[in-house]
Amino acid sequence: MSSADAASSTRPVARLPDGRLLVDVSLWSADLACLGAEIERTAPVADLFHFDVGDSHFVPDLLFFPDLLAALRPLTTVPFHAHLMVHRPALLAALFAQAGADLITVHVETGDDVVPAFDTIRQHGKAAGLALTLDTPISAARPFLDAVDVVVLVGTPIGTRGTGLAPAALDRLRTLRGLLRETGRDRAVKILADGGIRQPTVGPLADAGADGVVAGSLLFGSADLPATIRWLHQHVPPRAMTKRPR
Repeated sequence: MSSADAASSTRPVARLPDGRLLVDVSLWSADLACLGAEIERTAPVADLFHFDVGDSHFVPDLLFFPDLLAALRPLTTVPFHAHLMVHRPALLAALFAQAGADLITVHVETGDDVVPAFDTIRQHGKAAGLALTLDTPISAARPFLDAVDVVVLVGTPIGTRGTGLAPAALDRLRTLRGLLRETGRDRAVKILADGGIRQPTVGPLADAGADGVVAGSLLFGSADLPATIRWLHQHVPPRAMTKRPR
């Protein structure tokens, strides 16, 4: 694939807005019997749709699969984000890329499988993300920062729902933001906070350095979705307040 083709393929993620908090809509919290309707209902307010993918080994659950993502892909032009909570992610990365994912995130905890997965993602012209669980030092991300567009920081025990934000999550965000500045990747890499996204936690997460949140029940349980989105968009990450150099 040429560099021009790769740039074109990753453009939906590259075009994500910088001036406000991004909303990565977690479909694990949607009405799973009506996913198509849920996507159409939330597409006007979504920056990304987040598909948690579990293999029942890395995380306990078996979650979203490529054919399902492919079936939903024609319903919206909003970028699809496949978060691979799996061992040996390269094979699934290829399948999700072929199914229509725009951003594919793999876990640093998969060790030697990270680089082959990134190679596969780039060969398919997709944007690459790196995820870290709560127990993994932020420094583990350093070797991969030149290769990624997004870092997902998981702020709750991996593969769980309805769990409160861990006390360490905010300091981990600050540490990662500092690492991005140190490595010159602060403008190139976006940070998404995943887990424990509630009204009391959104502001502190944004202030600590998150560019976006993976929001599930906060959205699907809202009695006024447009109002909830307007409230989310009022939170501006500190990085977005810094004027870009000309």
